[in-house]
Amino acid sequence: MPVDPAAARWMQRVEARLESALPPANDSPERLHSAMRHAVLGGGKRLRPMLVYAAGAATGADEILCDAPAAAVELVHAYSLVHDDLPAMDDDALRRGRPTVHVAFDEATAILAGDALQALAFEVLADAPADAALRVAWLQSLARAAGAPGMCGGQALDIDATGRLLEVAQLERLHALKTGALIRAAVRMGGLAGGADAGTLARLDDYASALGLAFQIRDDILDVEGDSAQLGKTAGKDQAQEKSTYPALLGMARSKALLAELAEKTKAALGPLGDEAGALRRLAEFAVARAN
Repeated sequence: MPVDPAAARWMQRVEARLESALPPANDSPERLHSAMRHAVLGGGKRLRPMLVYAAGAATGADEILCDAPAAAVELVHAYSLVHDDLPAMDDDALRRGRPTVHVAFDEATAILAGDALQALAFEVLADAPADAALRVAWLQSLARAAGAPGMCGGQALDIDATGRLLEVAQLERLHALKTGALIRAAVRMGGLAGGADAGTLARLDDYASALGLAFQIRDDILDVEGDSAQLGKTAGKDQAQEKSTYPALLGMARSKALLAELAEKTKAALGPLGDEAGALRRLAEFAVARAN
């Protein structure tokens, strides 16, 4: 993650909140609880929780108020990875440098662990120390991002597209749902915690939309140029599964140019927010330049 005065503190906060939200591994049913903890506590960049805190910082939110949405968005992200890795989906054996949940445990346990993590995310938000209107707004944002209008819809489009070449506009929509929706929800929940007005939320959404697409293009590039040790997951899977990617459709040079254009869009969207949006700017720089 980027070097930031607050980043280490935010990381500690979300790790503590995740640890406290997850059931103990030795509580029954032990196998399910162990699988949930394997999925969530096995490392990761924690980009989405960091975006919650950074958007909260940009809009004057109390860090304590950001703990619940930061943990909730990471729980949904972890659930999505567990299910994405299943044999019926992307069929991957490696995630964050460790065996995927269905490999470390079994397929049925992985399905149940993903289901339980998704439910836990909404429980965390419902129980958050915030007024009811804010909790409902958070719940609505995360539910829309996780469901058919967002992440699940994007995964369905991804499955349908396997083995055929998409148009660039189709690929952009796929990624706006599969990857971008949860990133937009993370930023929006942070903004809501800070009481952002409609205009500020619109600027944050523009930032998050550009960031989500940039993150996916960088992921596509790394799938070609990186290796499994760098990525923490199996490299070369997109090509092996005949998936449409930005390098496949546009070539590597144009993909990198588009990545640079999106980086500029994130900066432009944050311009009116001034120095308070510094952490959001640094997170965008990290997402574009990351090597793993």
